[in-house]
Amino acid sequence: MFKHFIILEWKSFFRSASFGTNLIVKIFMALLALYFMAIFLVLGFSIFPLLEESGLNPFTTVNKYLIYYFIFDLAIRFFIQKMPVMNIRTLLALPIKRNTIVHFALAKTSISFFNILHAFFFIPFSIMLVLNHYSITSVILWHMGILGIVFTNNYINILLNNKDSIFYPILALVIGCGIAQYYKVFDVTIYTAPLFEGLYKANYFALLPLVIATAWYYFAFKFFNNNLNLDEGLGTKSVVAKTENFNWLNQFGTLGTFLKNDIKMIKRNKRPRGTILASAVFLFYGFLFFNKVSGFNHNVGMQIFAGIFVSGGFLLNFGQFVPSWDSSYYQLMMSQNIQYKEYLSSKWWLMVIVTLISTVLASFYLYFGWHTYLLIVVGAIFNIGVNSHLVLLGGAYNKTPIDITARKGFGERQAFEFKTMLIAIPKLAVPIILYAIGTTFFNDNIGLLFVAVAGVLGFAFRGKVFNWIEKIYKTEKYATIAAYKQKN
Repeated sequence: MFKHFIILEWKSFFRSASFGTNLIVKIFMALLALYFMAIFLVLGFSIFPLLEESGLNPFTTVNKYLIYYFIFDLAIRFFIQKMPVMNIRTLLALPIKRNTIVHFALAKTSISFFNILHAFFFIPFSIMLVLNHYSITSVILWHMGILGIVFTNNYINILLNNKDSIFYPILALVIGCGIAQYYKVFDVTIYTAPLFEGLYKANYFALLPLVIATAWYYFAFKFFNNNLNLDEGLGTKSVVAKTENFNWLNQFGTLGTFLKNDIKMIKRNKRPRGTILASAVFLFYGFLFFNKVSGFNHNVGMQIFAGIFVSGGFLLNFGQFVPSWDSSYYQLMMSQNIQYKEYLSSKWWLMVIVTLISTVLASFYLYFGWHTYLLIVVGAIFNIGVNSHLVLLGGAYNKTPIDITARKGFGERQAFEFKTMLIAIPKLAVPIILYAIGTTFFNDNIGLLFVAVAGVLGFAFRGKVFNWIEKIYKTEKYATIAAYKQKN
């Protein structure tokens, strides 16, 4: 039966109307996967001699920080790892055992990239341990224990997939422990490191993570097996409707109507609401680049890069999925007497307003000096004048629908087009080049002036740019409608 499931998914991939897009995505993701595998492989072989040269015990040091390694792994899985996508409703109408469906779905997660990637670090590191006269048997048992923890994370993530109220408090607690350790208030590794070392020292103890992983697999299996039905697990939950009029936007006519729809969509659906959370996170992005500890405070490219991201978190996250946010009713909307220019203007104004709000909220960067805050202000000007148009232009080639009702904040699929990726390059490359030219031949203020002038010029020619973008949307209109009809 597993063979039939694999064949069905293979046919689904090749017969999809977005096959070309999916193929490009797969190639791009494969290259990205190879990149991370290479990093983990190099790190696995090099970390032992590097720690040894620093006067540290490599095995003890790695075990000390494994708690943070696995918590970070769980966090990445929660936000990025996709749950197995199968046409469950169709399968339930066929004479297929529910146990088989669930086992296949869980098996898909077990061979995911997020599990395989760890092998590229722990296998080389285990080899280095053996080469440095550690017991082969004990190293193998330690490695098996680590493998058990990796799969435990995999099955925990499946069960926590929609449990934000559980995940975020745990994550906050771990971050708090990390901060407490950094300031030498409390060191949680004193209690966790002996557990990981015990996998090596106490042979029987290495079997415990494997038992735990098996138990979590059983819990995940029981959960999905009990909820694999149309009226509960796969049914749509009904909630009490709330009326929100936003009548004050009526004064802006059709533009106000579109703005109301977007605001309601963001408030009522988890995935669009995630863009607000992402923009809030990007507000603090500058701390990675503006502080003296990181060493980026003297890097010209990284400074303006941070300025763009701090003010443009919402613009870059929300804008890249226009018009996919409206994919569920895009066909109906296009059958109405609606001007593309009004539709695009509403998206533009929403991004501009949030960019301005983000710039004001980012005023706490004045702590690092006026020049740092000017980087953010200039980044906001460039975002409003240039990047806002670029994200709308990229949307014309966006052919991947989005399910805004997806329970995960970041959804199951992300819209991706090769042309969209090419259009995205100038968003960061142009301001970095302009700033670099200004600072190289003149000074920092001239560099800021160059970037700001580019943003002002983009805003000044907004009308002509919108006319051009509108023509492209009209050209791609029917191809977009056909693509949004695809449900798989």
